[in-house]
Amino acid sequence: MTYDPNDSELNDLRMSDSGRALYDRVKRFVAEEVDPITEQFFTMGEGREDRWSYVPGQLELLEGVKDKARAQGLWNFFLPDAESGEGLKNLDYAFIAGVLGKNPLASECMNCSAPDTGNMEVLERVGTPAQKQEWLVPLLEGKIRSAFAMTEPGHASSDARNIRTEAVLEKGEWVINGEKFYISGAGDPRCKILITMVQTNPDGPRHSQQSQILVPIDTPGVEIVGPMHVFGDDDAPHGHMHIKFNNVRVPEDNILLGEGRGFEISQLRLGPGRIHHCMRSIGVAERALDLMIRRGGSREAFGQPLALLGKNLEVISRARIDIEAMRLMVLKAAKAMDVMGNKQARVWVSMAKAYVPEIVCRIIDEAIQIHGAAGVSQWTPLSRMYANQRTLRLADGPDEVHHMVVGRNEMGNAGYKPQR
Repeated sequence: MTYDPNDSELNDLRMSDSGRALYDRVKRFVAEEVDPITEQFFTMGEGREDRWSYVPGQLELLEGVKDKARAQGLWNFFLPDAESGEGLKNLDYAFIAGVLGKNPLASECMNCSAPDTGNMEVLERVGTPAQKQEWLVPLLEGKIRSAFAMTEPGHASSDARNIRTEAVLEKGEWVINGEKFYISGAGDPRCKILITMVQTNPDGPRHSQQSQILVPIDTPGVEIVGPMHVFGDDDAPHGHMHIKFNNVRVPEDNILLGEGRGFEISQLRLGPGRIHHCMRSIGVAERALDLMIRRGGSREAFGQPLALLGKNLEVISRARIDIEAMRLMVLKAAKAMDVMGNKQARVWVSMAKAYVPEIVCRIIDEAIQIHGAAGVSQWTPLSRMYANQRTLRLADGPDEVHHMVVGRNEMGNAGYKPQR
């Protein structure tokens, strides 16, 4: 990556006028409609007998807010430059996603939650008219959920070329056999479709061996073995599922874009998806800092507020400084995608993905510390927030992969060609 550090276009991080208006509307909607029902939504789900379901009235509560969002036009705005979305630039969405990240329900209330966002973008970009009608339309309407099945327990899946779940074409059907794990969202009873990364040509060029195929989750042979836990939490009913594909048969037309183009689709999907995660993480960090300040200002020990003990004021200061630094990095990556395109902006995205989740983890950890034992308990959202952010350092490419991308680029800019 070579660039002019004084490039005025790349460094102009202002929101558009339309983006700013939408930002204000989203912020107001979260405060007035989403925040008031959040605690009730999660409290209703506590103690349910079937952890992989919702209790009566729970989804109705959520759907009521989704209906209001749809009626106000606060819907599907994650899709950049798309007829089926708001048509926002990535930069505008970066600001708005920070608001969404502060509330765990906000993204879903406006149909902007992962993994559906990435799946909808793939279908919108490369799906056939029939595939769009069957799967994209209900996803855009918020009627179903989806999952992306890539990671495998037996192989280093951070390198997509290692995928070994096989798909063989037989008499007009793909026959799929293999095993996946940590398939986020596949536990939700509303999840109806899996975009599945498979190997269709093991003898072909390394980057042309993989394909992506649409697999309805109720297809015979799709075996949901059970949830993978994150720090002992099954994250029900969303879940991160362990799935086996046992002679799963789907029509030949279920392939996306064409045989051997799975790696290409992954790059299309993961560029925006990675930066969306980082955008929302800014909101998570803001929420952790809010909780830290509230706790530090309201509790006393040794005759003074916790915030004034030891280095706690410096901890609060560093958290604010880190948040602003992360925000600028994410905005710059988003603007690079708008100006340079997703492929050319890859290094900017990798910089943000390597940096942001690590720093957010540290801010949440400091918030946990100032809460004492309550910080790691079910009495605060901090433990779940930490688990999610720590997982993000592995999801969509582990830290090491993104540092490799950035490091190789720096070596190349200096005239060295790193050995692969």
